Amino acid sequence: MSTFKAPRGTYDLIPPDSARYLAVREAIAAPLRNSGYGYIETPGFENVELFARGVGESTDIVTKEMYAFETKGGDRLALRPEGTASVLRAALEANLHKAGNLPVKLWYSGSYYRYERPQKGRYRHFSQVGAEAIGAEDPALDAEMIILADQAYRSLGLRDFRILLNSLGDQECRPVYRAALQEFLRGLDLDEDTLRRAEINPLRVLDDKREAVQKQLTGAPLLRDYLCDACTAYHEEVRDLVTAAGVAFEDDPKLVRGLDYYTRTTFEFVHDGLGSQSAVGGGGRYDGLSEMIGGPALPSVGWALGVDRTVLALEAEGVELDIPASTSVFAVPLGEEARRALFAVVTELRKAGVAADFSYGSKGLKGAMKNANRSGARYTVVAGERDLAEGVVQLKDMESGEQAAVAVGDIVGELRARLG
Repeated sequence: MSTFKAPRGTYDLIPPDSARYLAVREAIAAPLRNSGYGYIETPGFENVELFARGVGESTDIVTKEMYAFETKGGDRLALRPEGTASVLRAALEANLHKAGNLPVKLWYSGSYYRYERPQKGRYRHFSQVGAEAIGAEDPALDAEMIILADQAYRSLGLRDFRILLNSLGDQECRPVYRAALQEFLRGLDLDEDTLRRAEINPLRVLDDKREAVQKQLTGAPLLRDYLCDACTAYHEEVRDLVTAAGVAFEDDPKLVRGLDYYTRTTFEFVHDGLGSQSAVGGGGRYDGLSEMIGGPALPSVGWALGVDRTVLALEAEGVELDIPASTSVFAVPLGEEARRALFAVVTELRKAGVAADFSYGSKGLKGAMKNANRSGARYTVVAGERDLAEGVVQLKDMESGEQAAVAVGDIVGELRARLG
């Protein structure tokens, strides 16, 4: 056994479970690729200030959970705790917004890091697939985001998730609500840290998961009662478009999300089969983030879906993904001459796009056939000296057990035909 173990709160993805994670990533990305989103990949670490300004200095992510460090050159960097700020920074740096085709539509997949108390569904290293549409203020874009995420989840076979929807208003109506909420919160029996948070960003208190806090929030003013006419009309248009697409959602007037940059539309995907860590993804509109990090005004919207929690949601519903075997053909040579001949066959199969593997090492027929079974291959090609002397190999169907001799020169074509 190795002396070393994965750090606390992290995990290794290993076969065969890793195939499910890959399938989830592909399923989430598929609707995005079909909707004009291009792939982007950003560094695993960024300048600390990018997240402090964008995510919010008062958020738990920045104050408690961010892995920050100083380089030998004196730079203050942080492992990325979320994807939006990094993607927007990269788009601005590359001047994608100046190409004349707005919105800039991007999708990404990667690992993110937060120092949290590890538990099922909450890790210090986790995986997300995200999407951002940068540079356009349009209810149809917000609706598109929600519909694409819904499409991705349903393509995986998930059914028991819910979409929560709310509006956080804008720079015109939110300050009025903020003042009303702060006045309400000052009258509650809250600890010093929560009262301090209420003064900096009172909406974050609404997102507090502690039961003692939530009980006191009954009767708190709701943002929907303070929305200006423009925000009300915008939100109704988003709701109408999502409804017309046949996507069900629930209005949640207390939904605020955990990041400071959200404005207007905000949404969350929750799965009740996951216990306390019920959020499997979420996002919303962030019209002021570009200016917060030194860019021009670029109204934008996006989301991130958790791969880890999506896998847990699939397990909770008992959904088995249809993941094809990684190997279609397994070659078993008996003798040195057969070894060279079948290795050449395997190479040709791979060139022809057939997933093929080989019995490496000096295993006997029994051990090699066990490996063939474990590989999940549909067909096994077996050859010994007598077979090669006759110019044939033995082709065995691992499902039916049927076996037939096939000419060496025909085996690649025969397998391609059988596998379609």
